[in-house]
Amino acid sequence: MSDITVDFSPAAAPLAEKLLEPAREIIARYPVGRERSALLPLLHLVQTVEGHVSPDGVAFCAEILGINKAQVGAVATFYTMYKRRPTGEYLVSVCTNTLCNVLGGQEIYDGLTEHLGVGHDETTADGKITLEHAECLAACDYAPVVTVNYDFAIDEATPDAAVGLVEKLRNGERPTPSRGARLCTLKEMQFQLAGFADEREGAVADGVAGAPTLRGVTLAQEHGVAVANFNIDTPITTTKPARDESAKAVKDPAPAGAKPPAAKSEGKIASAAKRAAGAVKTAAAAVVDKAEHAVEHRKAGAPVKAGDVKDPEVRAAETRNPDGSTPTPDASQTVAPVPGTRTEAAGTAKNAPAGDGKPAGDTQRGESIVSEANAAHEEQSTASENPGWQNAQRGTEEKK
Repeated sequence: MSDITVDFSPAAAPLAEKLLEPAREIIARYPVGRERSALLPLLHLVQTVEGHVSPDGVAFCAEILGINKAQVGAVATFYTMYKRRPTGEYLVSVCTNTLCNVLGGQEIYDGLTEHLGVGHDETTADGKITLEHAECLAACDYAPVVTVNYDFAIDEATPDAAVGLVEKLRNGERPTPSRGARLCTLKEMQFQLAGFADEREGAVADGVAGAPTLRGVTLAQEHGVAVANFNIDTPITTTKPARDESAKAVKDPAPAGAKPPAAKSEGKIASAAKRAAGAVKTAAAAVVDKAEHAVEHRKAGAPVKAGDVKDPEVRAAETRNPDGSTPTPDASQTVAPVPGTRTEAAGTAKNAPAGDGKPAGDTQRGESIVSEANAAHEEQSTASENPGWQNAQRGTEEKK
């Protein structure tokens, strides 16, 4: 992508001067022909400069990816992490979903709203804090929680603790979070979300893991539970393992003259499982045979329709979209459904059947009803010399 020249429009040119190189680095992560998959990190990259996705940012992403602005806008408006208007230096999110709400999340949000004088997705006058309530922050074991720029800032939060947090942020401080990485500005976070490392020294070592997060490890240590032959230094494989020995032989052929590996002896559990699986297959085959025999018995003596060898999908498509060559169904062989209850029979008797391919109601009876209604309307309109919509006194030329 670095050797491709893009003629940016006046709207996208200012951002291109600042973001062209990192944008090309992002696009280079994706295979050739799949460059548009880089749209998500590019939108985060745009927010590192402007703090939100502006129309200029949309134009920049569209032009560098070779797509239209409507496609970019469709993505930018779908995800809440892409802000469509200027956002503060710190985005404070309060979870108000079920568990956090029960444990005081709404009270925390209400306290911040009153203290800051802003509501959801609004920014303080000094441009420092943007407040929002979040549906879920994926930390139910620490509820209620408050995050700053998507990093966990307060676990088991209280209204007073939340107010104290935003005051420190407004005064230029960056308090140590209860766990997780060191707090940063929203633009700095957007750079990380675009796929670039946090270059601040020790930034990811400030926060410690909480007790609920480490509960499983703690229990394992207390009870001596460990994975057999586990080695933390074992490298992670980058290829999928072979599904069977034959596939493995194709991938790694054995040298000429080598003897095939001896078959491994099966244990008692594996042998029993194989026998059970065979028994299930045998029983299933017997059930299928009985069902087919019963169907053949019911169809015995029935006339066989020959000549229709079309695929069912083709036949269904021709029925839905008929043309001149499509055969017309024989209406004489159509059997009307039989009412199952007295109420259904009474309702069916009142409905005049449709005929000649006309809709139900477009029958002689329906036409007579329409004619009677038209006649009544004409009689009513001619009975009055002064229609209601004309609020003027009518008279003859002699009276005038």
